[in-house]
Amino acid sequence: MIFQTMLSRTPIGWLQLRRNKARFFVALGGIAFADLLMFMQLGVLGAALDTSALLNNLLQADIVLISPEARDIQNSATIPRSRLYQAEGQPGIASGTAMYLGFLDWRSPFNAERRSMLIVGTDPDNPGIGLVDVQRQKESLKRPDTVIFDRLSRGNYPVTLKQLDKGQPVTAEIDRRTLTVIGTFRLGAAFGLDGTLIGSETTFLHLFPTRSPKSITLGLLRVSPGQDPIAVAALLKSKMADDVDVMTRAEFVQHAKTYQGKHTPIGFIFGLGTVMGFIVGMVMVYQVLSTDVADHLAEYATFKAMGFTNAYLVGIIVEECFILATIGFVPGLIAGEGLMKLMHIATALPTSLPFSRMVLVFLLTFVLCMVSGIIASRRLRKADPAEVFA
Repeated sequence: MIFQTMLSRTPIGWLQLRRNKARFFVALGGIAFADLLMFMQLGVLGAALDTSALLNNLLQADIVLISPEARDIQNSATIPRSRLYQAEGQPGIASGTAMYLGFLDWRSPFNAERRSMLIVGTDPDNPGIGLVDVQRQKESLKRPDTVIFDRLSRGNYPVTLKQLDKGQPVTAEIDRRTLTVIGTFRLGAAFGLDGTLIGSETTFLHLFPTRSPKSITLGLLRVSPGQDPIAVAALLKSKMADDVDVMTRAEFVQHAKTYQGKHTPIGFIFGLGTVMGFIVGMVMVYQVLSTDVADHLAEYATFKAMGFTNAYLVGIIVEECFILATIGFVPGLIAGEGLMKLMHIATALPTSLPFSRMVLVFLLTFVLCMVSGIIASRRLRKADPAEVFA
């Protein structure tokens, strides 16, 4: 009813907003700032969730065996390798491979910069990682103390990358052990993780002499053609001991994101930041609309005296809300896109503004404007001709 009224009358809301340009631009600035806050908070939260499952998404596995104590890649634990052998012997399983994960400080070969790197140890013949660069270099990874380097790692590595791109190996030091870097791949950094190195199981165990080859981090399983991974995973769960969890790859990805979003400070902090941005925008829009209603109370009373309904008057407020939400969203979007790119350059995190996030922020902007308008429209009750013109 209110929207039908808006479409069939003179755009009074637009004329009122345009009349006081200073107030109009203050409202637009408030909405743009609120949108920028929401874009930044949601962008960082999205990057945290995405990067927590970067490697999970690339695993060539239908089913993953992990420790019940594991939370995500950065908070992993080990399981007995015998559980992988046990799973490989179950119906519906075609093959399996083990993966070792650990963290060590990497020292750049050309400067004193140190970074925390994830070290992945895997079988070169069946690396279990769906990256073309890894598959292409798997024969080279069979050499002891040889790794490939994530070229999207956080840090300054122009000389290293230039030399590797020329096909020239680079020697580097990790925990007082010299490694030969023979190539690169693309993965990306994460919160608390500056980059990744991939090598063979032998190389991994050389770097972690206290780790037993009988204790692996992940067991990666492929199901036989025509088998349903969900059904095979359910069967495995009923047969495996309590010292191992069985998940489909999709469950493994969601497991990491859920932990990052609900069980770490990141989810709460940036979720709260989004709420604060919403509240800031709502307060600023309410102040503008409330002042606008107060300034035009006599005009609204005149409309009532002429026989116009409350729905007509509320429609004017709704029109102002729609205009503010639509126009104010544009500069917030432009500023948000620019800051996301700057953040990506500075942190190497995959910060971006996907279309779904743009739609979400616009809907939040529309809601905050409408809520502010509804609250401000309560002042229309004072637009009583008998009182205003007494």
